[in-house]
Amino acid sequence: MTSQEITTTRFYNVGIAALILLLLTVMLGLYLGGQTRSQFREVEASWTDYDGDVGQKGVWISSLRGYLGYGGIIHNFKNYVLRGAPEYFERTGEQIEQFNATMAQYLDGNPREDERTALLAIQAIIDQYAAKLPVARDAVARGLSLEQVDVLVAVDDSRAIQALVDLEAVWQTSRAISTSRMFAAVDQGQTLILIGFVSIGLLVFAALSIGALLIMMLRDMRGSMSLLSDELVRRRKLEQSEGRLASAVEQSPSTIFITDTRGRILYANRRFAQLTGWTSAEVEGKTPKFLQTGDTKPEVYEEIRKCLGQGKEWHGVFRNRKKDGGSYWVETKILPLIGPDGTVQNFIGLGEDVTEKRQAREQVARAQKLEAVGLLAGGIAHDFNNVLTTIVGAAHLAALDAPEGSDIAMEIEQIDIAAQRAQSLVHGLLTFARREPGKPQAINLCDIVREVTRLLRASLPPTIHMTCADEHGKFLVMADHTHLHQIVMNLCRNAAEAIGGAEGSITISVTKLSQGLLEDQKPRPEGWVQLEIRDDGPGMSLETRKHLFDPFFTTKPLGKGSGLGLVVVAGLVEEMGGTISVESAPGEGACFTIRLPGTSQSEAVPEITAKDIPRGHERLILVDDQPEIAATFRRVLMRLGYRVEAYTSSVIALEKMRADPNAFDLLITDMVMPEMNGEVLANLVRDHRADVPVIICTGYNPSGISIQGAPVIVLNKPIDPLDLARQIRWALDSAKAHAATVPAGAPT
Repeated sequence: MTSQEITTTRFYNVGIAALILLLLTVMLGLYLGGQTRSQFREVEASWTDYDGDVGQKGVWISSLRGYLGYGGIIHNFKNYVLRGAPEYFERTGEQIEQFNATMAQYLDGNPREDERTALLAIQAIIDQYAAKLPVARDAVARGLSLEQVDVLVAVDDSRAIQALVDLEAVWQTSRAISTSRMFAAVDQGQTLILIGFVSIGLLVFAALSIGALLIMMLRDMRGSMSLLSDELVRRRKLEQSEGRLASAVEQSPSTIFITDTRGRILYANRRFAQLTGWTSAEVEGKTPKFLQTGDTKPEVYEEIRKCLGQGKEWHGVFRNRKKDGGSYWVETKILPLIGPDGTVQNFIGLGEDVTEKRQAREQVARAQKLEAVGLLAGGIAHDFNNVLTTIVGAAHLAALDAPEGSDIAMEIEQIDIAAQRAQSLVHGLLTFARREPGKPQAINLCDIVREVTRLLRASLPPTIHMTCADEHGKFLVMADHTHLHQIVMNLCRNAAEAIGGAEGSITISVTKLSQGLLEDQKPRPEGWVQLEIRDDGPGMSLETRKHLFDPFFTTKPLGKGSGLGLVVVAGLVEEMGGTISVESAPGEGACFTIRLPGTSQSEAVPEITAKDIPRGHERLILVDDQPEIAATFRRVLMRLGYRVEAYTSSVIALEKMRADPNAFDLLITDMVMPEMNGEVLANLVRDHRADVPVIICTGYNPSGISIQGAPVIVLNKPIDPLDLARQIRWALDSAKAHAATVPAGAPT
C-alpha cells in the first residue's frame, strides 16, 4: 500500500470516528432533551389533573355534602314539616336551585361512569324533595297533623347518602392517583438530572476526542494536498480536452446520439433536441423506436442490426417523427464504438437534416409533373374537344327527333351527360395547368346545383339519394359558369364514389353568410355565399385530409383516379377569391365547405331552353377541318332555318368569301386548322368586308385571339348547339342594329 493510500485510509478512519462521536453526542443530547421535556409535561399534566379536575370535583362534592347534611335541603325540609315556618320553605327552595346548578356543572365536567351513577342517584332523591315541597306547603296550610304530613311527604334519602359516600370514595381514589403521578414525575426528573450531569462529562470527553481527531486529520490533509496538487493539474488538462470535445459535439450542426449495446439512448446533443422536440432527459433510457413513422420497412432495421453486429457502419435516410407529430428527413450514419479490448461498447448515430433538400426535389418533381400535365392538356384538348363537339351536336339532333319520354330519349340524354362529363375532364386539365382562364360573372349558385343534380341523378345508383336544401333559392356569386359547374360536379361525383355501392345520401346546401361570420376573411359589403356538400360515406383519416389537395394524391385504386380532381377544385375556388375546407373522420362521412364572394350585380342572361331556340334564315359560311364537325354543325343550323355552306379547307372558304363578300351574313370558323388558322382567316375576310360578324370555335387557345374590327365571339368546344344558336342570333341582330345606325356612305 502506497503512502497516499495509507494517508487516505487514515483520513477516512479519523473522519468516521469523529462522525460517530458527534452522532453519539447529538443523539444523547436529543434523548435527554426529549426525556426532560416529557417529564416536565408529565408533572404539568399531573399537577393540572390534581389541581384542576380532581380539585374542582372536591369542591363540587363538598357542596353536595352541605346540601345533604345539617342545614342542607333535607334538614330544612324536615324543619319546615315540623315547624311550618316559611323561612324554612324558602331556604329549601333556594338550596334546591343551588343544588341543581352545582349538579349540572358536575355532570357537564365529563365525570366517570361510577361518578355519574352516584350523581344521578343523589339527583333523583333531591328531585323527590323538590316535588314534595309544594305538597308539604299545602298540608301545612290545611293544618294537618304531623303524622298526616309525614305520610304525605315521606322520602327515603338513604340512597342519596350512600351515593354521596360512594362519590367521595371515587374522588379520594382519583386524588390519590394524581398525587402518585406527581411524585413519580418528580422522581424521574431527578433521575434525568443525574443522567444530564453524566452526559455533560461525556460531551466534554467527546469534544476533546473530536479535537484530537481533527488535529490528526489536518496533519494528514497537509500530506495529501501536495499529492493531490499534481493530480489536479493532470485532470484539469484532461477536462479541458474533454470539454472541447463535448462543446464540439453539443454545437454540431448534425444530430448526435449515443446508445448502449441494447439500443437504449445514453446521450443526445442539442441539435437532436432542436430538430425532434424531445429533450435529452426525455429520451434517455429509450430506444430510437419512438422516432419511427412507419415509412421504413422492417428489412431495413434488420439490415442495420446485421451491420452493427458485424462491427460495420450503416448509412441511409429515414423519415422520422417529431414530438409535435410532424416529421423530418434525416440522412443517418450509425457506427459501433469499439473499446480497448476490441468489443463493441456503444453505438453512435450521426444525422443530417435533409428535409429542405427533399422538399426542394419534390417541388421540382411536382413542377415537372404540372408542366407535363400542361403539355398533355394542350396536346389533347383540341382533338378531344372536336370529338366531343360531334357527339354533342349529334346527340342534340337525335334528341330533336326522339319522342319525349321514350327510351331512346333517355339513352340520348345519357350520351349528353357522358359528353358533358368528358368536357368537364378536359376543362379540369386545362384549368389545372392554368391554360384556360375563367370569365367571372354574376351567377345564381342554386342554378348550378340544380343543373349538376339533374345530370348526376340519371347516372347515380338507386342506393344513393341526392337532396338539395335550397334548390329554389337565389344566391348570386361572382364566378365562371363552367368553373362553378366543374366544382360542384367534381365534389358530388367524389361523394358518390366514396359511398360506392352502399346505401347513402348526398346533401347540398347553399346559404348566405354575413361578413361577421368570417373572421379569417376580409369583410365584403356583398357578403359571402357558402356551399356545403355533405355525404355519409366512410369518411377520411387525418393523414388523408392532410394530402387531400396535393397533386396526384388519390386513395382510389390504380386506374380509378388521377389525383387532380380536388386540386382543380381548390385552384378554381382560390381563383374566384373563395376558400375551401373539409371536415371528416373515419366512419362519419365528409363535408366540403366552399365560401365564395357574393355579388350585388344583375344576374347573367339565363341559359336558353330547347323551346326558346332562336332561329333565322340568313346565309352562314362554316369552316372546320374536321368533316364530322362541319357536317354536324351544318345539319343543326339548317334545322334552325339557316342557309349554310360548310368547308373543311380554310383556303377554299377564303376564296369563296373573296369572290362575293356580301354573299354571307356570318362567318363561323375553327381556330386550329392545317392550312390557315381561324385568326388569319377572320382577318383576311375582314380585309374585304370589315362588318362581317365572326364566331370562332376553339378546342384550345393558349395565347388569345387578335382580330381587327368589331369584337368576335369565341366559343369553347365542345359547343352546345343551343348556345351556338343563341350566339349566332345575337351576332346577326347586333350587326343589323349597328348597320342601321351608320349613315349611308359612311365607312364600316
